[in-house]
Amino acid sequence: MRIALFAHSNGQSFGVVEGETGAGLDALTVAEIEGLPFGEIKFTNRRWALADVRLLPPMLPRKIIAVGRNYVEHASELGNEVPKEPLLFLKPPSSVIGPGDAIELPIQSKQVEHEAELAVVIGLQGARRVDRAGAERAIFGYTAANDVTARDLQRSDGQWTRAKGFDTFCPIGPWIVTDLDVSALEVRCEVGRPPEELEVRQLGNTRDMVFDIPTIVSYVSHVMTLGPGDVILTGTPAGVSPILAGETVSVRIEGIGELTNPVTAID
Repeated sequence: MRIALFAHSNGQSFGVVEGETGAGLDALTVAEIEGLPFGEIKFTNRRWALADVRLLPPMLPRKIIAVGRNYVEHASELGNEVPKEPLLFLKPPSSVIGPGDAIELPIQSKQVEHEAELAVVIGLQGARRVDRAGAERAIFGYTAANDVTARDLQRSDGQWTRAKGFDTFCPIGPWIVTDLDVSALEVRCEVGRPPEELEVRQLGNTRDMVFDIPTIVSYVSHVMTLGPGDVILTGTPAGVSPILAGETVSVRIEGIGELTNPVTAID
C-alpha cells in the first residue's frame, strides 16, 4: 500500500495511492482516508486524480534520526573509517520538505551536496529498547529521502548539526510504501538542469548497508523511544557531489518511486 499526504481544494488529507507501480502521475489516483494512516484504514469515498492534487511530505515527523557512513564506499570517498556501530545524528523537523519543493542553498555554505537514502517510517506501535523482531514490528513503511548536507560546514564545525539542519535539507516522499522487502533495493540519485537529461551521480543498493534496517531500528530504540511517524534515514551510497542553483535532484528508490526537488539560491 502507498500512503500519501496531499493538499486539495478542501485542505489536506492522507490517502491511498491507487494504480500500477511505476505508472506516471496521470495514471494514478488517491483515495482519501479518515484521520491518520496508522491502524485500520477507513476510506471516505472521496478520490482525486493524483495530477490534480499537491503531494506533501508523506509524514511530518516529531524527530528525524539519521545514520552516517552506513555504506563502505561512501565512508571511503570522504576519507572516513566504517563505524563499528551505527553512527547517529539528528535533523530537525523544520528541515522537511516534500516532492517538488525547493532545496534552498544557504549563504553560509559553498558546498551543498545530495545524499540519496532509504527512509524508515515508524508505526503506531513505536519502539523502545526492542530486539530485531520488535524493530520489524515497529516499522510502518518506507519512503525516499535526501539527506542534504553542507559539506564544508560539516568539515569546519566538527559536528553535523548545522551542516545537516538547514531548512529544506530533508526532502522526503513521494509517499510511504507499507509492504516492501528492503533487503536489496536500488538507490539512485540523478542531478541536472532540465530539460537536459539528468546525470546519474549515485547508484547503490541497500544490500550493501553496513547495518541493516532491523539492526538500525533496534539500536536507535535503545537510545531514544521511537513514536508514530518518526523517520530514520539509513545512510547513503557513494557518489555524493555538489548541487547548484538551477539544477534538479531526483532520488529514486526501487519499489517506492521518485522524489524530485529543484535547487534554488537564497537571495
